[in-house]
Amino acid sequence: MIVVRLGPKITETVKGKLSLGAKILQVGGLEKIFKQLFAVKEEEKLLKACQCYLSTTAGPIAGLLFISTDKVAFCSERSLKFYSSKGELIRVHYKVLIPLSKIKRVNQSVNMKKQSEKYIEVYTVDGFDFWFMGFLNYQKAFKYLQQAISQSCTDDVQVTY
Repeated sequence: MIVVRLGPKITETVKGKLSLGAKILQVGGLEKIFKQLFAVKEEEKLLKACQCYLSTTAGPIAGLLFISTDKVAFCSERSLKFYSSKGELIRVHYKVLIPLSKIKRVNQSVNMKKQSEKYIEVYTVDGFDFWFMGFLNYQKAFKYLQQAISQSCTDDVQVTY
């Protein structure tokens, strides 16, 4: 059994999940959220949206991963707080957008010490790598990512298992 937590306590996890569910309902569904957060082409279709974490140097960030016919995009569930150079508090969502045409390689990875921890590594042609983890349904997320890449025009992308 895989346990995914959004906070240090189970009550915070439940609150986070309920809050996200309420936001999705308020906006009118995941597809509308995707269109609000990211520039979406007219012919672009959302294939899958799933909750996961993005690994960063500051630690994992909980959010939604969107897989479309044109891109892989991530947006944090909660806004991050920063202070501007003028000392003003600024709240922004952490976003990542990777056009499928910029993906060089996608790998599945498993923590050898803890087999339940599975990762999807996305490497871009310009040398960046992104690690997504903590999926509620890892296999389904990877399947849709494979599908998006295979349907895109990028024939030279490597997908490893």
